[in-house]
Amino acid sequence: MGKIGIIGGSGLYKIEGLKKVKPVAVATPFGAPSDKYITGELEGRQVVFLPRHGLGHRINPSEINFRANIYGMKKLGVDRIISVSACGSLKKELKPLDFVIPEQFVDRTNQGRKMSFFEKGIVAHIGFAEPVCAKLCEAVYASAGKIGSRVHLGGTYLNMEGPAFSTKAESNLYRAWGMDIIGMTNMAEAKLAREAEICYCTLAAVTDYDCWYESAETVTVEMVMSNLSKNIQNAKNILKRLIPALEDKNSCSCQEALKYAIVTDIKLIPKKVKEDLKIIIGKYL
Repeated sequence: MGKIGIIGGSGLYKIEGLKKVKPVAVATPFGAPSDKYITGELEGRQVVFLPRHGLGHRINPSEINFRANIYGMKKLGVDRIISVSACGSLKKELKPLDFVIPEQFVDRTNQGRKMSFFEKGIVAHIGFAEPVCAKLCEAVYASAGKIGSRVHLGGTYLNMEGPAFSTKAESNLYRAWGMDIIGMTNMAEAKLAREAEICYCTLAAVTDYDCWYESAETVTVEMVMSNLSKNIQNAKNILKRLIPALEDKNSCSCQEALKYAIVTDIKLIPKKVKEDLKIIIGKYL
């Protein structure tokens, strides 16, 4: 039975109700993760929690070591990740305090974030047309509906660079493109989770209307954090319903993402790369 991973974004730094709690430091070939992983039991299931920005929110979105974070989840036996994230809304009907479970991503980062494990002598091309796990998203959506939250299934998450918020020109451009929500972190997580053959779903908490909505207040950190704190308890309640509802045995095409993706001749893959990526590619060697 695989463990269930939870990545906490802004405002979500711990999960109440965890039993048999144990902080675990994980070494990876890609450097240090954002913080220690918190392992334990939630509603009778094995859970691994990681605060994306580190405890105390020390790491800005451009500095997050996404590869280490996802590698650590894989190393700890996680086969599903729910990413709880703050986001801005680019559509009037997606209101602050709503939740959105996006099905697509568009990348607008520009600082060369590391979004692949495959380099230095190995190449793999994963299929990414459907970047999230539909099965996991449907389960999250059902659990959110049961606690009475306004939740929207579907839409596109625009991944901007940050840490500054958008200009009005950018915000209106993204609206013209048909984007639904905007955030700073989830594209890299989704790509790396797919490469690691881990199912991935974003539970995005809407904190503001970005800056396009003229009749709304200007986006400030105070506004974002105030709305986020209101949504955090709802997110925790969703997780408490979701965790026991997930199937014990996870069978999904996400977990065979590398089956035909590795194009490098196995005999030519450097020994160190094979060792570093053993937990990801070992079954294909």
